[in-house]
Amino acid sequence: MAQRRMFSKEITTSDTFVDMPMSSQLLYFHLGMEADDEGFIGNAKMLSRAYGANSDDLALLKAKGFIIMFENGVSVVKDWNLNNKIRKDRIKPTIYRSEKSLLNVDIDGTYFIDNQMATISQPDVNQMSAQDRLGKDRLGKVSKDILSGSDEPDHLPYKEIVDYLNEKTGSKYRSSGSKTKSLIKARINEGFNLDDFKTVIEKKAKEWSETTMEKYLRPETLFGTKFEGYLNEKQSANQKQIGYGKQKHQGIVPKFLQGKV
Repeated sequence: MAQRRMFSKEITTSDTFVDMPMSSQLLYFHLGMEADDEGFIGNAKMLSRAYGANSDDLALLKAKGFIIMFENGVSVVKDWNLNNKIRKDRIKPTIYRSEKSLLNVDIDGTYFIDNQMATISQPDVNQMSAQDRLGKDRLGKVSKDILSGSDEPDHLPYKEIVDYLNEKTGSKYRSSGSKTKSLIKARINEGFNLDDFKTVIEKKAKEWSETTMEKYLRPETLFGTKFEGYLNEKQSANQKQIGYGKQKHQGIVPKFLQGKV
């Protein structure tokens, strides 16, 4: 097992992170140090008590999206792969293979729940919970929807968001895809709304269309962990001129420049 751990400033200097109490921030660093080589922790609740934190600190890390917690006691540092780059020949694979099978990794390396796999793999996790591995009684089963804690439909605007993306980019993405829905749900759980999604889509469509970045006009990039950064980006003067540049390329000159070019 690798003995060194790192933390990305992209995570630890974000507004979401620094707005948390110092006790929650400190617990995040401790969990990062205690996690295995793939970011999993089997006893986060015990560790939080051992390091002087409380259940509110752990709950806040979960609510803010810094850790993912399974109902059987296992947790994973969501941005583990952004923080740590461990050589493959030095990685000791996690023993929490059942929980790992419920996760997917986005373009930035961030873990997120694959709801479809969570439903399919549910019995396996129940049979081998974290407490089972420690020789104790199983605590409980993994819910069908770990993100919402409910089996009921969530009625989130998946279709409106994906339809808007397709309209602005000429794509044909499906709003029913489990990965796309997971990303949208994760961002909404962080407090973002439909207008925020539309703003990000508009900004990046203007900036990336007809450039080498156009291939990244897709849900896993736009709705991933950099969503808040995209939302708050200020358009540069060059970006604001993109529309004019395309018009000129097509032989169309804005009225205010007619006779001047």
